[in-house]
Amino acid sequence: KDGGFSSIERQSAGSYYERVKISEPNEFDIMLVMPVARIQLDESDDTGAYYYVAFKRNPKEKHLLKFLDEDEKLSAFKMLEALRKIIKQEVKNIKNVEVTVARKKAGSPAITLLIKNPPSEISVDIILTLEVQHSWPCSTQEGLKIEQWLGTKVRREFRFKSLYLVAKQNKREKVLRGNTWRLSFSHIEKAMINNHGNSKTCCESDGPKCCRKSCLKLMKYLLEQLKMKHPKELEKFCSYHVKTAFFHSCVLWPNDSDWHLGDLDHCFQKCLGYFVDCLKKSQLPHFFIPQYNLLSVEDKASHHFLSRQISREWNNRFPVFQE
Repeated sequence: KDGGFSSIERQSAGSYYERVKISEPNEFDIMLVMPVARIQLDESDDTGAYYYVAFKRNPKEKHLLKFLDEDEKLSAFKMLEALRKIIKQEVKNIKNVEVTVARKKAGSPAITLLIKNPPSEISVDIILTLEVQHSWPCSTQEGLKIEQWLGTKVRREFRFKSLYLVAKQNKREKVLRGNTWRLSFSHIEKAMINNHGNSKTCCESDGPKCCRKSCLKLMKYLLEQLKMKHPKELEKFCSYHVKTAFFHSCVLWPNDSDWHLGDLDHCFQKCLGYFVDCLKKSQLPHFFIPQYNLLSVEDKASHHFLSRQISREWNNRFPVFQE
């Protein structure tokens, strides 16, 4: 429909494709990935996660020049608007099932499709992603501390993979112009979850089984249930907080013997204990960008609220799992 998006490829991301979806599979994430060649990245703040994207001289991507803003920065907002328009038009051509485009959520990088499908509605998040052949920024240098867990060689291989940037508004900016992009490591996260063993045979058909994925599922389920009970108090939390705490736990307990399948109960409580500690301190470093704290200090009250809710569940042997 639009030359600007002709190079797009589809990639599936998120919990359903990492095989850690809990309950009904009613939410899907699909990344529309656009390769871009020679760009310059400039940090937009001190988190090390948000960047401005500009093209170097004589870019190959002439078709993207119409998405530049007045400062010659690639505007995530303009690209999302254009993509949204195409999707809205296209959705009208779907005849055999009722599909609508959800209203824009402020600051969300996704265009959400709602598919009416009794008994439940399905939502599909379409996420515009740039794929850049660019070395990982300095802010990631000390992140991805997986040497003891998955090995130095694997870490090196990961860091050679291309960089993903998603169209995400940086809320810290004084003037919100919609031209920031946030680093995304969903392709690496998927690889870590699917090949999670310290030994190469962990959870293979004839290898020993571990409970890592089950721990992650339980933690996600717990948060999901508590968010349903307390939507207002816990609106700032999402499953990415839990996933990050889980990755840090995998680093703290790197060996497969720390995660025996029969020890699920104990391992789940270890992961949860780590997460509750983070909540109490309002400190959960991004797994790939350690200087970026995912629990901002101004939300202390909601961190303490969640930690109290989790402790209450824990002390009563998790009634939320029985409901």
